[in-house]
Amino acid sequence: MVSLTLKGAASRTATVVPRSGQATPYLFLAPYLLLFVVFVLAPAIFGIWISLHDWDYLLEARPFVGLDNYTALLDPASAVYADFWMSMRATGIFTLFSVPFLVVLPLGLALLLHRPFRGRTFFRGLFFAPYVLGVAVVSLMWRLLLDPNLGLVDWLLGTDIGWTTSLPWAWIALVGVTVWWTIGFNGVIYLAGMQDIPRDLYDAAKVDGAGRWAEFRHVTLPGLRPVALFVVTTTILASANMFGQSYLLTQGAPGGETRTAIYYILDQGLSQYKMGSAAAMSYVLTLALILVSVVNFRLFRRRS
Repeated sequence: MVSLTLKGAASRTATVVPRSGQATPYLFLAPYLLLFVVFVLAPAIFGIWISLHDWDYLLEARPFVGLDNYTALLDPASAVYADFWMSMRATGIFTLFSVPFLVVLPLGLALLLHRPFRGRTFFRGLFFAPYVLGVAVVSLMWRLLLDPNLGLVDWLLGTDIGWTTSLPWAWIALVGVTVWWTIGFNGVIYLAGMQDIPRDLYDAAKVDGAGRWAEFRHVTLPGLRPVALFVVTTTILASANMFGQSYLLTQGAPGGETRTAIYYILDQGLSQYKMGSAAAMSYVLTLALILVSVVNFRLFRRRS
């Protein structure tokens, strides 16, 4: 009886005493939440407001136009219809041709660099090194190398190709430079994922008589599925938001064929002062990327 009374008193005491440290996680999250609200959430909400106006930041009058900026993107008779969807087409072409290379080639590179051999650390750093460079450095360097008059590439190949001024060479230049620049990053992500796969699974596969292809198919690929989802999603988003290479390497040539959606949106907003139209275009692009990401997640979920 006494023990039951003591237990009851102890339980009541435990409920009365306040739990310390409940606010600690929120204090650690506060700096990130503050930056997220100020630099992401608030601009996104303000962008929606801008897209509903004929917004010119040089003028005081910014009349409300409702959904006119959005409907103009669907009206073939509007001034922005043809150029906007041409830029969306350019974005789709770049994404379609760059993503497979940036998903498959880094995987093969990671498989090679995951095996022990002399100088492995050096080669890991060598392949990752271009990613450290900024987009301006990479684009201007390759613009000089691909120059039809002074470029080293044409001199070595003995050709006279307009790498930045004609099709399909402009697309080959954009995709090739981007793959060279960013292949190391995805390779490092794959490499980190391979190091997390338990070694016991490979040992069990060898005991069952599995070769390298069987190990790759039944051990490595299933173990890399979450990593592959991350790589595919981030690569699609990065490719769809490509701007610097197009602006500095090809300058949208020839005839705007390589002018991506981000390039055109920035031109409309910052050069033509049509901030409302540019904001509407950015949200249409955002919606398209959300749909692509949802499809991507569902495909990986079905495979798992």
